[in-house]
Amino acid sequence: MMQFNIRYGSFAALSICIEFLVLLISGTVCAQTSSPRHEFRGAWIATVDNIDWPSRKGLPTDSQKAEFVRMVDLHKANGMNAVIMQIRPASDAFYPSPYEPWSEWLTGTQGKPPFPYYDPLAFMIEETHKRGMEFHAWLNPYRAVFNIAKSSIAPTHISRLKPHWFLDYGGKRYFDPGNPEAQAFVTLVVSDIVKRYKVDAIHFDDYFYPYRIPGKEFPDSSSFRKFGNQLPLEDWRRSNVDSIIVQLYRVIKGGNPLCRFGISPFGVWRNKDKDPRGSDTKAGQTNYDDLYADIRLWLEKGWVDYVVPQLYWEFGHPAAPFEPLLDWWSKNSFGKPCYIGLGYYRAGSNTAWKDNTIIPKQLSAIRSTPNINGAVYFSSKSFYRNPMGWNDSLRNNYYRYPALVPPAADVVGSGPVSPLIEGGAVQTGDKVRFRVVAPSVPLGDIRQVAVYVRYSVSGSFSDAQLVAIKPFAGRVDFLIDYPADAKFMQYHVTYVDFANRESATVGPGSSVLKFLRNPSGTWERAEP
Repeated sequence: MMQFNIRYGSFAALSICIEFLVLLISGTVCAQTSSPRHEFRGAWIATVDNIDWPSRKGLPTDSQKAEFVRMVDLHKANGMNAVIMQIRPASDAFYPSPYEPWSEWLTGTQGKPPFPYYDPLAFMIEETHKRGMEFHAWLNPYRAVFNIAKSSIAPTHISRLKPHWFLDYGGKRYFDPGNPEAQAFVTLVVSDIVKRYKVDAIHFDDYFYPYRIPGKEFPDSSSFRKFGNQLPLEDWRRSNVDSIIVQLYRVIKGGNPLCRFGISPFGVWRNKDKDPRGSDTKAGQTNYDDLYADIRLWLEKGWVDYVVPQLYWEFGHPAAPFEPLLDWWSKNSFGKPCYIGLGYYRAGSNTAWKDNTIIPKQLSAIRSTPNINGAVYFSSKSFYRNPMGWNDSLRNNYYRYPALVPPAADVVGSGPVSPLIEGGAVQTGDKVRFRVVAPSVPLGDIRQVAVYVRYSVSGSFSDAQLVAIKPFAGRVDFLIDYPADAKFMQYHVTYVDFANRESATVGPGSSVLKFLRNPSGTWERAEP
């Protein structure tokens, strides 16, 4: 994940009040009063160089587990519904892999298993799903050695077994993207993960061909002579990346049709001065021309399921301003879900990022832009500092209410059947309690239960607010607050399947509870 070197800043707790007043004065606060029912809210958790987790190499197993639980609990409290967890930062593994050694950032020495032994990936998936959140497995496709001079490299590492597959550039070692055998190996690693683990997605970031180093050419001339097929060098490099994207999409869907494939590219596909289809930017490097990643083509061809462009720049940035890039991605996502990568870590890094309203304003812009379906934040450890009071903004404003992950775009067929409500509902103080139980369908088809509520007699489901989402395993209890002055309550309850499709929300077959408050102040079930 490309990032800037910064010092973190923070403001007093009153920052959220200041933010609200600024938004009120600017007229943008109205955009926050409604909360989308479907919105991706994710956070990247980076393991390379121990950026986010674990906090240092060689932590005991119990400490590793405790740190992960603390982090995922923080993200859940801030309203996230997904984590994007880096499990293969440098052709190594945060899980028992038959192809790659244990990561040095987990145990301190590459190839050494955790002690006491456990499977970190299985543990993290279980803890994430337990909280009703998605788990996206983040892999770096081509980086093999993070630091040639310092990295621990196990005897079983693929760079030692197949040295002719690799190229050195800028002090790091990479798979040669033009080598078909290297491509096949990466595909094999991904296929193994999808078949053995219940990951919700496979996720790649922006590192395909490495970022250019001025005055130093990537040393792939030998493989170009061997495999170039008389193509121009840059077209051949792009075809190499296209090839592995297609291969990966096929093996992911072959292993689990519901597992999605997402890419988080550098924020600029191409500058308009080189291509009229590009963005109104002046970026020094771009996906197409420098990283050889034609993400626009992949979206157009349907080779990926979602995209998360890294827009870590501020409004009005001289080379890559946030506003036209947001608009460009909105118009070039080709019907695929598009989530915007936001630079939480940039708090306090320069004058623009000392403005505590910048993330709220970017979220407002995201929500008011068509074809943009959510946001992802880098990086996770930034949340521990609550920079600029932004955690408070998420909890109390933008993410006050939960949201479902947008449905998969390419899944055919209808959604799940509607749930059953067991025994009506019970008043408990200022809350109402009810239980949802499974109808006669396989439990494996149902992922979550969602509850919507409205308090006005007039209106429809479109006026209801999503107030609760829980994982489902046969039955689940809900305890929902209601306003002290409420006279009417209507609850809509839905099932959500593993493609994030919902059961019927209105009409025959939907699950609806209606209550009227009688003169004594107690609630009575009303007819649907």
